[in-house]
Amino acid sequence: MPLSPYKGYRLRNKVFWGFLIICLLSIAGSAILSFYILRNNAIEQSRTDLQKKSESLMSTLDYAVSETHVTTSDLTDVLANEIFEIADINNQDIIIYNLKGAYLISNKDYNLIAQKKVPLNLVNQILKSDKRVDFQSFDEKMDANVTSSFTILKNNMLEPIAIVYFPYYHNDGSYINVFNKYVNYIILVNLFIIAFAVWLSWIISNNLTKTVTKFSDLIYRVNLLDQEPQPLRYYHNDELNQLVKAYNEMILQIKEQKERLSFKEKEEAWREMAKQVAHEVKNPLTPMKLTIQNFERKFDHTDPEINAKVKNLSSTLVEQIDLVATVANAFSQFAQLPEKNNEVFDMNKEIKNIIHVFSDEKIYYHANKDSIMVDMDKIYLSRIITNLVANARQARSDDRENIINIDVEQHQKRIVIAVEDNGTGIPEELYNRIFEPNFTSKTSGTGLGLTMVRKMVEDYKGEISVESELGKGTTFTILLPTNL
Repeated sequence: MPLSPYKGYRLRNKVFWGFLIICLLSIAGSAILSFYILRNNAIEQSRTDLQKKSESLMSTLDYAVSETHVTTSDLTDVLANEIFEIADINNQDIIIYNLKGAYLISNKDYNLIAQKKVPLNLVNQILKSDKRVDFQSFDEKMDANVTSSFTILKNNMLEPIAIVYFPYYHNDGSYINVFNKYVNYIILVNLFIIAFAVWLSWIISNNLTKTVTKFSDLIYRVNLLDQEPQPLRYYHNDELNQLVKAYNEMILQIKEQKERLSFKEKEEAWREMAKQVAHEVKNPLTPMKLTIQNFERKFDHTDPEINAKVKNLSSTLVEQIDLVATVANAFSQFAQLPEKNNEVFDMNKEIKNIIHVFSDEKIYYHANKDSIMVDMDKIYLSRIITNLVANARQARSDDRENIINIDVEQHQKRIVIAVEDNGTGIPEELYNRIFEPNFTSKTSGTGLGLTMVRKMVEDYKGEISVESELGKGTTFTILLPTNL
């Protein structure tokens, strides 16, 4: 199974964390919403209780002063006893001030009353308003919020006769206890929900990513050069089914295009090959024809050197026939390379044995490891190195000694082979043509050596490239997998 690095978060983790974050946000949102609802309910309940207590208290006071026409000066006598009964019934302290804010009467002892007189500005505010006036404060001794309510008391003639004050103690924070109980229960429920959501999200994301990974592995394994891509099989009717259909349709189109291109490439290759064969065969035939015609024109059986001339003619014809045979043999080798017979061997040792044949050349070998093991055909390696070295020899420059450097390095699972010479170099515009079957920059040769090298390198899923500079030399670089 091919290993492919994942950049960023994997899809499975994204789905999993997406589910988990949604659950956590849902829990946090429900807790915050519950907090505000409970707080607002507590505040609203305090207002309702204050309103009811105020209405009940004022109703009893109104009833107490409604029997006769009561003035401010009469309140002390009228409410002397009833104020205690009213305070007990309503469970509420009551303090009554005159219209100037001075203390009149209360159910509490005078010495326990903190506010003996209402400030004048507050009195004016209360008299201007026909409704209850409330002031919020906090009593540290009682550890509770206090709403100080001031209401105007009127007689049976609806004339203002006094200002009634009563403190309403309430704890708006009581909802915190309810909220804490709610949180305790909701945490237990949500822990179960989170556990279920984690399990469910893991199952869903795992199934999804397994399917996607399976598809990606199949696609990753597709090699258009070595094998036919196989269609994917997926029988679920979902979004991935559309992806599979699109991929399978693409495979069919690629197969058709590949067949068309293969046919055109083969046709074009053999057409070029036929031209090259005709050209290479024609080259020796022309001097053979001219030699025979010249011999026939000058033939004289009485010539004392006739035997030597016949021998010379035969030698020339044999030489040209051998050249034709060489061309035919080269094309035969190109048309059908031998079957690969892979074996594990030390590349350093094998290349040294190969270059030992070229004892007349200055060839320097270097490797970054003492032993570089590889699994391939020795004959293929021999042909690759021999052709590159022969190419480097033929590229020698007339103004300096020819030097060839062979450098082999292993980096993890890749082997890099570089063959460098200090010859005449290759023009940059010819880089793309040097591996063509019918191309050669030399005056002799079939132009098949580098083509064979590239084909053998690609048979092992390798790559070959060239860098050159006119007047300085050329470097061929081969990348091969170790196959181990």
